[in-house]
Amino acid sequence: MNLIKSTGTFSFFTFISRVSGYIRDILIAIFLGTGPVADAFFVAFRFPNTFRRLFSEGTFNAAFVPSYSSELNKGKEKIFANNIFNILLISLLFIVLVIEIFMPFFVSVIAPGFKGETEKLELAIVLTRITFPFLLLVSLSSFFSAILNSHNKFAAASATPIILNIILILVLLFGKFLSDKLVYYISYAVTFAGLIQLIFLVFFVRKYFVPKISFKLNYNNKIKSFFNKLFPSIFSSGVTQINILVGTIIASFQSNAVSYLYYADRIYQINLAIAGIAIGTVLLPSLSKYVDNKNISKINLIQNKSIELSLFLSLPAAAALLIAPEEITSALFGYGSFDEISIENTASALFYFALGLPAFAFIKVFSSFLFARHNTKIPFYFSVISVVLNILISIYFFKSIGFIIIPIATTISSWINSILLLFYLISKNYFSFYKNFFNKILNIISVTIFSTFIFYKLIEYFSNYLIYESDLKLLTIVLLVIITLILYILTSIATKAFKISDIKLKY
Repeated sequence: MNLIKSTGTFSFFTFISRVSGYIRDILIAIFLGTGPVADAFFVAFRFPNTFRRLFSEGTFNAAFVPSYSSELNKGKEKIFANNIFNILLISLLFIVLVIEIFMPFFVSVIAPGFKGETEKLELAIVLTRITFPFLLLVSLSSFFSAILNSHNKFAAASATPIILNIILILVLLFGKFLSDKLVYYISYAVTFAGLIQLIFLVFFVRKYFVPKISFKLNYNNKIKSFFNKLFPSIFSSGVTQINILVGTIIASFQSNAVSYLYYADRIYQINLAIAGIAIGTVLLPSLSKYVDNKNISKINLIQNKSIELSLFLSLPAAAALLIAPEEITSALFGYGSFDEISIENTASALFYFALGLPAFAFIKVFSSFLFARHNTKIPFYFSVISVVLNILISIYFFKSIGFIIIPIATTISSWINSILLLFYLISKNYFSFYKNFFNKILNIISVTIFSTFIFYKLIEYFSNYLIYESDLKLLTIVLLVIITLILYILTSIATKAFKISDIKLKY
């Protein structure tokens, strides 16, 4: 496997997914804005979408890929996979059925601040009932994606989320005609998209595995071991999403805050998908193989390169979001019902999320180092610390600061989590920095500072084209980002912060 090429494949489709997701979100912003209807929809969409991210963005891989790879070496992978499939199917059907029945209680738990607003609460209950089956469909899709990833096939799995965005975009294009009914149609579209995604992946995975549905469950020691690893990995690999979900619950007590956080989250997730999720997903199969073979030199190489690549991708994005959060938010979402107050509040949340962007990426990468060693417990313990800290900070300061404490708390807790993971890896001799690592990182930081300065000057020079009223603000910000990105890459090659030879390097 080639880390950069495979990450490039995964990142390409993930980037297309994020761009189509942006188009989806800008249409939602135009038609729903940040009012009570938007808040109700985002609560309904947040929960199944959080599980989509938890399962599809590396978490299910973390437990499944090492176990499946071990069975693959023995020629028993199909038996193992079929047992997992049937247990997942029955368990998820039961969970979805129970929560559908008790949805009023469930929504009051995930959005307690809605209790004082009867209409918003009732709408959230109805919409969540419509979207919740997506949980079953996306979880099974993640199972099939993990099988493909285990065979180093990343394209189909990473392209799957595009289906959801395309279907939602098609519905939203009829927003003017659907008027008040639009929010119901897009909720139904979420579940329908989940079904199409599942069918899409079944088509691609049939070469490696065809499921046989059976209600006779074989819960042997291997299956038990898998699920013992799965639940901690859901919590640990998806800790950023869990923190965001916690933030949504707390934010429900402030009017429109759920929407502000949602839009800010959507912006920085574009980079996180590439700098953390793609790298963590791609390195896991190869790293698991080298750990099993005890190939120390390959383990050190792939781990160091993955950290380098993660920082190379996340640092400039974080810097750009820090110096121009309002301009970026306005250019991306400042249309229709999304007014200047919405921009200001969303940009404030984005600024503090940006401070944590490298940490969000590191958590994904560092956790993969441990997942490859079949260790999901330590990341789980550190994630519990992170979530508890996030909750304590958010609740303590929420009354005095408001919703803005949520991205601040998420960033603080994520940096602590990533630092704990790094120190643990070093203390157990699972990771050591290679000789030129710090010189390489210093080069990346220097190039980032230079490129960020240029970006700042460009933003300053073209400020008239970036004001809220400008019709050219989106085109302007896209062009400035492309110019800065090209400059960043060329400067990185010139200073050897990035080597073209790394593209051909095999792992």
